[in-house]
Amino acid sequence: MTILNTISLESNKQIKINFNGGDLSSDGGMLLIKEFASKIGLTKLVKQLFKTNDHTDCRIHKDPDNLMQMVYQIIAAYFEDNCADELTNDPVLTAILDKDILASQPTLSRFWNRMDEDTLSQLAMLQSKMRDVVYSIKMPEFMLFDPDSTLLNTYGDQEGEGFNFHYQAHGYHPLLCYDGLTGDLLKSELRDGTQYCSKDADQFMIPLMQEYRMKYPSLPLYLRGDSGFASPGLYKACEENDCKYAIRLKLNSTLIKYASDADEALYRATRENQVDYAVEYGEFEYQAGSWPHPRRVVFKIEKPYNQMIHLYTFIVTTMESAPYQVIQFYCGRGKMENFIKEGKSGFDFSSVSSRSKVVNANRLQVHALAYNLFNWFRRLVLPASMRKQRIDTVRLKLLKIAAKAVHSARYIIFKLCSSCPYKKEFYETLSNIRRLQPLLE
Repeated sequence: MTILNTISLESNKQIKINFNGGDLSSDGGMLLIKEFASKIGLTKLVKQLFKTNDHTDCRIHKDPDNLMQMVYQIIAAYFEDNCADELTNDPVLTAILDKDILASQPTLSRFWNRMDEDTLSQLAMLQSKMRDVVYSIKMPEFMLFDPDSTLLNTYGDQEGEGFNFHYQAHGYHPLLCYDGLTGDLLKSELRDGTQYCSKDADQFMIPLMQEYRMKYPSLPLYLRGDSGFASPGLYKACEENDCKYAIRLKLNSTLIKYASDADEALYRATRENQVDYAVEYGEFEYQAGSWPHPRRVVFKIEKPYNQMIHLYTFIVTTMESAPYQVIQFYCGRGKMENFIKEGKSGFDFSSVSSRSKVVNANRLQVHALAYNLFNWFRRLVLPASMRKQRIDTVRLKLLKIAAKAVHSARYIIFKLCSSCPYKKEFYETLSNIRRLQPLLE
């Protein structure tokens, strides 16, 4: 039979092909993700905390296993439920899930449809507890909240989808809050597509601020946001929770009037030289009509190179730094656009194809969990040379490694590709995982 199944290439008769290579997988590096997830207690915590409102007790594929299967699939770039049918007998994925076969697409679809508000709360609790574990390994010096919103495309008449004027497209308009230092996705909330970015932003941020204040009372908290988050409710929430903020204000004639002296100074300084770049910084106390009291506003007025116009930046802040330092601090939030791009392109945050909005909200949370698991993995255990690389690069170098499974009476031996150019990084990552000392419950 082997001879019959072997064929030769017409281009080179010395090359023969058959499908008798044994149990092979292209995802040998996922064994590292499994080892890391086990080391930081994620797999155990999922079994303790996660359970859908399912009245059937005789399912072969349990809820925690389905959740971890989806997390591993997302990290390995198998985003669609349909991918499960092609991975049913994958030796690496079945081994890391300790199952004979993976859950199929229909099983996963039923799993998604069982999700509701309770599972949303469970996933949020899971993320919070995992942050505690990660911080027990390496505590941040301060927390930098970077909230923003984005558009997730929809695929028809889905519950909650709508036309978003800013993006000029239909979809969902979720709120996201990242740690601006590490890229961790601290919180996400799926919202209707028609919602404005700052709508209920204070209610979104207050529980997160209170959580950090309660768990880490001495940890300095900072928040920065663009002009879409310039709302009195968010200012008040930050002030009441001892969170210093720098939020950009929308340009208006009143603000320009307050900065007129600096504007004139810049004009005088550049009157004889209209080519070079020039800038003026300043600050003033300002109270908008909807504000209960005045707040500090710092500004930057700049004349771009080889232009005769002035550009204005106004930041309302409770920080005590010099104006130019506050402006620099605010401009650092540009990194967050890379975090959002990473989540959408590398972890398919837009995989919100269910009819039900609450199911789609759960989908977003699961993809966020996969994103965070990889981000913790990258930050804590990857070799220093790989810690700034994006998910697609790490997948190519370290996760998509050919592996052959050899079964014996007691063991499963995975023989990884002999010509893999990143053996050293693989073993260094495994060694780093083993040296972790997380504080588990």
